[in-house]
Amino acid sequence: MHVGVHTGAAQINRLMASALAKNNIEVRNFYPSTQLTDAPIHLKGLANILFFYSLLEHKEAMLRYDIIQGTTYTPLPFLAFKVPVICHFGSTARGYITSTPRTADLPEPEREVFKELQRLDIIPEFDLKTMRPMEDIADIEVLAASRATACIATSKKVHDELAEEGIDTERIHTIHNAIEDYWFDPPRPAAIEPPHLVFLGRLGNDVFTLKLKGLSRLVNFYNAFPEVPKTTVCMTTNRKLKDWLRVAFPKHYMYVNLRKDLIPGALAPLYGSILFLSSRYEGFSLSLVEGMSQGLVPIAFAVGVAPEIIRDGENGFLVTSVEQAVGRAQELLADEEKRASMAEAAKQTSSQFRSAHIADNLQSLYRKIQGERSRPNKPDDAKRAVS
Repeated sequence: MHVGVHTGAAQINRLMASALAKNNIEVRNFYPSTQLTDAPIHLKGLANILFFYSLLEHKEAMLRYDIIQGTTYTPLPFLAFKVPVICHFGSTARGYITSTPRTADLPEPEREVFKELQRLDIIPEFDLKTMRPMEDIADIEVLAASRATACIATSKKVHDELAEEGIDTERIHTIHNAIEDYWFDPPRPAAIEPPHLVFLGRLGNDVFTLKLKGLSRLVNFYNAFPEVPKTTVCMTTNRKLKDWLRVAFPKHYMYVNLRKDLIPGALAPLYGSILFLSSRYEGFSLSLVEGMSQGLVPIAFAVGVAPEIIRDGENGFLVTSVEQAVGRAQELLADEEKRASMAEAAKQTSSQFRSAHIADNLQSLYRKIQGERSRPNKPDDAKRAVS
């Protein structure tokens, strides 16, 4: 299994390696080392692609393993060799591109949010100057997927995106992500607070990722409830954005870049609160499952795994607009019994995403691949993977 050090996928890759180790599967991680640092902006995509070719310095060691697995296009340098290659798609670049509109095409209330961000110099522009880097990544992802032995899709949505790009569906295997076991630790003793509106997850740093993660949706959702407490647990390196968010709303509590294993403790007193998933695109959405594991009731747009696990009105709500999200939140805030019932149902739903499940599913895929290669002289074929 090959894992990028500085990618958003690093978290799930570490979890997979740890879970597989418990199944006695040897996993070794290899990392690229040589980055083209001075590439102009329009070549950033190609620079990122070429970065992973520095893995070839580990070629001799990597090719000793039975399977090479990496995030999306990252195993590209090893597609020419005989060792089976798995491309693991937690999302697709094409999904990012097609789901994120230009600022001018946003609804008026959302455009106003971005006008304010630019006025305060939190963002320098309304849209990225060029989409070429992401387009290059999207194209190379399809090339890698089309030539890999197998592709893992972390949700039905990602499965369908790969199929729409022409990838043979027999080679696409849907294996849901998992969350760390500490999310399922016994409840911490904590007094339950009155319901909050909660955002959990990455917010991004530039205008594209802020739109992708739905910042303007979140702002308008929060603004609809001036009297309701709000808790934001977010990740961003945009200092000006952090400073603005801290004071942008009344009754707002904010944790920025909190260490991951401390987040369940921060959420423990908020059991029965409302989790708002504002994203325009997610391949899976770990934040959704993490929040549900703490008894937060999700109100989510139909992104990532949300349509697969949210049973509308039972363990959360799916919505198509901020206005609809506000209506659902008003409904929940007015009905304590319904919130409590849905909170418990959300928590129960999250249990299907324990790390043991992803390890078992991955091992089944590895065995299938090795079985198709008919190597009877190696009884432990599914026991070694390189990442």
